[in-house]
Amino acid sequence: MDKLRRVLSGQEENEELGLTAQVLDASTLSYSTRVKWFVICFACGILCSILGTALLFVNVKLFAVFYTLGNFAALGSTCFLMGPLKQLKRMFEPTRLIATIVMLLCLALTLCAALWWDRKGLAIIFCILQFLAMTWYSISYIPFASYVFA
Repeated sequence: MDKLRRVLSGQEENEELGLTAQVLDASTLSYSTRVKWFVICFACGILCSILGTALLFVNVKLFAVFYTLGNFAALGSTCFLMGPLKQLKRMFEPTRLIATIVMLLCLALTLCAALWWDRKGLAIIFCILQFLAMTWYSISYIPFASYVFA
C-alpha cells in the first residue's frame, strides 16, 4: 500500500533520483564510464568462466583458475557501480555475511585444491560449491529472499 501511495504522490521518482545520486557519489568516474567498465568487467568474468568450463576436460588446473578468475571479475565488476568501500560494506552486512564468507572460502579453496594441493577431484567439487555459493550470494541481494532460504 505504501508503494502505491508513493507512486501516486510522485515520491518514487524522487527515490530513484536519490539512488542515482548515491551511485554518482560513489566514485569520481562518470556514471557512463562506470557502467561501461561494469559491463566490460562482467563480460570478462563470463568469458573466463566459459573458457574455464571449456577447459574442464583438457586441464583441471586451468579450469579451476579460469572459472575462479571469472567469478572474481564478475564480483569485482559491481565495484564500478557502487565503489569498492560500499561494496565491501554491503558484502558483510548481517543479511549476507554467511553467504559472503562461504563464497570467498569456496573461491580460495578452489585455487588451493587446484594449484597447491594438486587434487583435481577436490578442485571440481570446490568449483561446484563455488557456483552454489555465488548463487546464494547473488540471491542475498534480492529483498526478502533471505527469508525464503533461511
